[in-house]
Amino acid sequence: MATRVLLVDDHLVVLRGLKFFLNTQENIEIVGEAENGEEALKVVEDLQPDVVLMDLMMPVMDGVEATRKLKEEYPEVKVVVLTSFSDQDHVIPALQAGAIGYQLKDVEPDLLVDTIRKAAEGEKYLHPKATDLLLSEMTGAQKTTTPLYTLTKREKEVLEQITLGKSNKEISSHLFITEKTVKTHVSNVLSKLDVHDRTQAAIFAMKNQWFEKA
Repeated sequence: MATRVLLVDDHLVVLRGLKFFLNTQENIEIVGEAENGEEALKVVEDLQPDVVLMDLMMPVMDGVEATRKLKEEYPEVKVVVLTSFSDQDHVIPALQAGAIGYQLKDVEPDLLVDTIRKAAEGEKYLHPKATDLLLSEMTGAQKTTTPLYTLTKREKEVLEQITLGKSNKEISSHLFITEKTVKTHVSNVLSKLDVHDRTQAAIFAMKNQWFEKA
């Protein structure tokens, strides 16, 4: 089944270029375009996209506000930010608003496609600069370190696989457990580490060097 994508950008040249390129990709369908966040919110219900590819700096309503409102009204819709900005004042608010992906407009085309596909599957994919800023933000905000021993043996195994970038399906196959069981363990890990998503859990584990090989 094709991933349905809504393009949101105030530059028509960008919209046309994205539409032309993404329409050549297998299993990706461009269902519509919007030139600002407010317009995007108006058409989401009718177009029912799986992923919204969102610019940040737009008139009427910017991408951060649009992402926040979109996630409140349509939590199942995934937002991938595509922007020219990689500074803390843009990255952190966008991720806090609920964006699952963050890429810069000079991204390799194939990587953008990969980001969209991963987003549709519920996996976060960030530009390295965005990941670095998120790590810095977490380092500053995380005042205490959750001991590794608070996790069960299986939760540790699942978390280690998460740090390797494995999907629930891949973890299920590697650990010989069902995907439903994996989801339960992931939920428990996020709760115990007091983080919001898999990416933050992975960064937290790596920051504390929990799975570094000797």
